[in-house]
Amino acid sequence: MKLNERSLAFYATCDSPADNAGFLYKRGERHTAYHRRWFVLKGNMLFYFEERDSREPVGVIVLEGCNVELCDSAEGFAFAIRFGGAKSRTYVLAAESQETMESWVKSLSRASFDYMRLVVRELEKQLQEMSRGLAGGSGSSREPPGPWKPKPSGLEQSWERPPALPAFLPKENGCAVWNNVLEAERLPGTSGSGGHDEEGSPRPPPLPPRRRVLNGEAAAAVAESPSTFCRLHEQYSREVARLRQDWQQRRRGRRP
Repeated sequence: MKLNERSLAFYATCDSPADNAGFLYKRGERHTAYHRRWFVLKGNMLFYFEERDSREPVGVIVLEGCNVELCDSAEGFAFAIRFGGAKSRTYVLAAESQETMESWVKSLSRASFDYMRLVVRELEKQLQEMSRGLAGGSGSSREPPGPWKPKPSGLEQSWERPPALPAFLPKENGCAVWNNVLEAERLPGTSGSGGHDEEGSPRPPPLPPRRRVLNGEAAAAVAESPSTFCRLHEQYSREVARLRQDWQQRRRGRRP
């Protein structure tokens, strides 16, 4: 497999989020001494640098076709990355604590595309099982057709839904008359008292008294109202005129 060094160096040092990063001790290939290196895990590539602020990585480990397992070593908290094949290299790393070692082993074990492929297949399988379960549950939960029910009569329909008002209401003296519309559509023998009729449905509000001109007495009462207003107007006008005249006289008496 050929890798572009510049592309790898840019990918290792760019601002893309890392899956894991920290200091680990790496055992040399020829010499068994451990060297402290800064490791950065991005996807299925494990980069290691000499220092944390290094501009370029010293090397990279492609985590495909390998196993991450604990191993016995003179250094504590050691684990190894083993590749299949007779001539493949085994990378031995060591952490500074048990918690750090467990975190790195978990991250490295889940970094390969083979692991991601298995996870995707398992999720697809679970999704198919859930879809089948929902389809079976919805089919079994269907209710059988119930017995035939007769259509409600006209009285039941009027009880369930109030009668619709016409588009244009009739007017009397310039105001819409609600009682005439509702009484025309009301069924015979359903008149009631109070705010509700015998069936319990609310009655419309009554019209103002000045709009109810039903007989001569009501007309006379309406006709008398202007004369009463005129009498009150004249009485208060005279009172205001008298008070104004007294005020003017007192004002003239105060002048030197």
